[in-house]
Amino acid sequence: MAIGLSLLTLPVVANDAVPAGIAASQAKVQTVFDCRSLKSAPPAIAPDQWFQRSVWATHCYSYQARAVRVVDDDIVTLSLVRDIEDGVESDRMYFLNGPTRSLVREGGSMRFQLGASGELASPASPSALVEHLSELYRLRFHGEGRIANRTAVVVEFAPQDGLRYGYRLWLDRVTGIPLKRALLDDRGAVLETFELVELTPPELYDGEVVLMEPTSSAAVGWSAGWLPPGFVVQPLMALASPEDSPRRHKFYSDGLATISLFVEPLEGEGTLRPGLHRLGANYAAVRRIERGDETLQAVAVGELPPGVLMRVVDMLEFASEDAEDDSAS
Repeated sequence: MAIGLSLLTLPVVANDAVPAGIAASQAKVQTVFDCRSLKSAPPAIAPDQWFQRSVWATHCYSYQARAVRVVDDDIVTLSLVRDIEDGVESDRMYFLNGPTRSLVREGGSMRFQLGASGELASPASPSALVEHLSELYRLRFHGEGRIANRTAVVVEFAPQDGLRYGYRLWLDRVTGIPLKRALLDDRGAVLETFELVELTPPELYDGEVVLMEPTSSAAVGWSAGWLPPGFVVQPLMALASPEDSPRRHKFYSDGLATISLFVEPLEGEGTLRPGLHRLGANYAAVRRIERGDETLQAVAVGELPPGVLMRVVDMLEFASEDAEDDSAS
């Protein structure tokens, strides 16, 4: 059932409009968010409007924050730095407990491509993303809250089938920035939370933010033979290993939930027992496949019910004609 879409309409610029000062060819620019439009945007009222505003906020605000990620008894504390310079987003994440780790990502963390596999499509606009999600989830308000000393509107995504989990998002009432995210199982119990506990005053970028075309990845000779409705293959995620081994990675999303699918030779330290493995709030479904003289290991990882991931990895398809001769052990 679709949401009544009285949508926020803010201009997302197509590929052929490259803002001044961006040193890139037109062919490499996918989408441009004109963050200045937020200054005159109408207020968000309905849940779908709040979610669209959060998509814009994810691209258009700079800030620093402290956060916690909680799964069962495991608590991870993090420092986050989000910046925008010359229209390009960058995110830096530092882990403050456990082993010393950090992650750096440039070019934006939130994009969902609706185009079919093999097509180079621009990321879905916020309104198109909401329309897609409304076919998979019931979007509704779930009250208000106070997160990082800021008032938040709580928006819930309740799945319309048993093939995915639910989500609850706490969105800053002033900016729309996501302040907290909770993953919910089929009974509504919280599986994982990610929450900002401290936030510097967010700064709206006074210009256009550019999402560049992802780097092309090596083609792979296999694909997911079955996926839950609404999942679409996403760019940038079919990666060879640093050692140039035959390892390959594909990434699928329905706009909220994700599935990572790996296929690699069964050897070395990466060997896993076939079946299901718990990874925090996620599961990994593992299958072994015999192809000629080689044994492959297929792994599906995601924020989905374990039976769904097992079905994904069981129905893996190969491009070659002898795919029907493959067998799982």
